[in-house]
Amino acid sequence: MLHDHHGRQFRYLRLSITEVCNFQCNYCLPDGYQCEQKEKKLSVLQLDRIAQAFASTGIDKIRITGGEPALRKDLPEIIQACKQHVSRVAITTNGYNLAQKIDTWVEAGLDALNVSIDSLDPAQFQLITGQDRLPQIIQGIDRALELKLPVKVNAVLLKGLNAHQLDQYLDWVRHKPVTVRFIELMQTGDNQSYFKRHHVSGNEIKQRLLEQGWQEVVRRQDAGPAKEFWHPDFAGRIGLIMPYANNFCATCNRLRVSSQGKLHLCLFAEQGHDLMPWIDEPDQLAAQVQKLLGSKAATHYLHQGLSGATTHLATLGG
Repeated sequence: MLHDHHGRQFRYLRLSITEVCNFQCNYCLPDGYQCEQKEKKLSVLQLDRIAQAFASTGIDKIRITGGEPALRKDLPEIIQACKQHVSRVAITTNGYNLAQKIDTWVEAGLDALNVSIDSLDPAQFQLITGQDRLPQIIQGIDRALELKLPVKVNAVLLKGLNAHQLDQYLDWVRHKPVTVRFIELMQTGDNQSYFKRHHVSGNEIKQRLLEQGWQEVVRRQDAGPAKEFWHPDFAGRIGLIMPYANNFCATCNRLRVSSQGKLHLCLFAEQGHDLMPWIDEPDQLAAQVQKLLGSKAATHYLHQGLSGATTHLATLGG
């Protein structure tokens, strides 16, 4: 089992397969993805070796991320490669082609789906993401539910844009068995002024939920950092990811590998560690990962305005 010097065990890998994204979310890529040079992304074989190496250390869940992972035409092969080594394979997507592709992903072995929907109001969704695709994305989610796939919806919490829309999401999950997770806006290298204008604490939503009879769910060992809440009158759940909360990093159980084959010990670490020299030897790769974990810090330094090497969230998929 992978572990660090702070007593944390790591069962969960976020594996980015591309930095490219076709949305223009104003909190991440307001000007769209800027292609300065042709992307050198990991092959299916290299991704398979990474999955094999991490699985040998006790990792039993892989989440495929981007950029937008569905832009890769070989995504079904990547899902299948990961599924050979771990018990759970999930994906985070903006859902732009979800309705057309979800059947193929499930056939390849997909176990869970996360979709980013920053507003349930079509006009506001387009304002935030630069895309008029909300109805098609909802259609894709409905198809995923028909296939009995667990679905979570991610919404970045933005003051003045969607922070007032909790009731819309609550109406939606009353009869739809999805988990909506509100994620506090995080400061990155290129969004400081945007962060100051739009950051809002998730504690306000937490208090509203508790006042309305929602109860916190016990976390799974391989769960992410969200605090989830359930209510007997609702088919779905509400989650909160609050990186500025006290002790947020104490339950960290995830590692990240970028589409360039670099290990990131934290989303806001100062650098990634190149794993490519060991890519052909899964045993050596696993040993190198454990060695590098010795330098994992106890916490991030977001409270001090330090976001490390993360210029925007598309580089590692959040």
